[in-house]
Amino acid sequence: MVANTRAGIAIHLRMLEFASAMVLNYTMTTNVESSNQRAIGWSECIEPRKVFDSWWQAPSCSPGVRYNTVMSQTTSAITHSPAEIVQNSPVSQAPNGICYARSGEITIADNDLDRMISTVPAPIAASLSRKAYYFVPLTVAQGEDTVIADRYDVALSDNAVCHRNLNLGDAQCVFISTRLMEDKFSVAFEFYINVGHALVERAGVSQNFADLAWQQVESGVRGETSLDAWESRKFAIAHGPDAEKYKNEYLAASFADAISIYLLSLYLDVDYYDLRERDYPLLSPAPMAERLRKIAEIFPPNPGFEFNIYYKRRV
Repeated sequence: MVANTRAGIAIHLRMLEFASAMVLNYTMTTNVESSNQRAIGWSECIEPRKVFDSWWQAPSCSPGVRYNTVMSQTTSAITHSPAEIVQNSPVSQAPNGICYARSGEITIADNDLDRMISTVPAPIAASLSRKAYYFVPLTVAQGEDTVIADRYDVALSDNAVCHRNLNLGDAQCVFISTRLMEDKFSVAFEFYINVGHALVERAGVSQNFADLAWQQVESGVRGETSLDAWESRKFAIAHGPDAEKYKNEYLAASFADAISIYLLSLYLDVDYYDLRERDYPLLSPAPMAERLRKIAEIFPPNPGFEFNIYYKRRV
């Protein structure tokens, strides 16, 4: 069965920049049929897979998050150790190879979660070997320890974190809080940000992307895609003794940012300005579009997905 689903980023441009605005659009198959999802054992899930080709060279909570303010139930939520969650939660493996599980009272629908995972192109997913993502109600920091709540509890929410990466042997489990953030936009962006940084950590920065991004910096484009990119860029162009170090940090941050925004645009309709933050100006729309096109060249969408950019005038 095929579903024509429109999703992407709407970028509103000022009249002086362009005559129109950008929309990223795709059509997709109903991503993962239930028969294509596999329940697998942990040891199978973390088998190593091929990562990247030779063109690679080495080089926080998501912005715009809307937090849950629902009142707690009368009884306190039950908490479990991460090891208990791993032991008791069946792990599935999507067709792209990503391992994931759900645990507790999460409100995101199963088909939405399956589609969120399946959006990730296979070459990016290959960088996530020996990783499994656990989508849980709340991941709570208790001193040096981490516990997982079985549902949303306002008493625990003050100490909840957006995600926590925990190593178990030679594998890594990523626990993502789904009830701290109230919608699938925020949950998906948190997941894709983690994916982007994991890819950069594993495989480095694409030289083609690095050349484009740095050319934009040298031309004086306004704004950036995250606070990390904004801060490291300022130090990189200051010509201090650590300028090269900050340049590498900037390229890594901007590459991870572009990947996460690209993935989000494949999954949902997104207004680009929803990504604005108070701490730094958002990258101007035209250079953002150039970066997203470059990411789409490097990591083409999975079969059934399309990536397009359209421009239209802001009313």
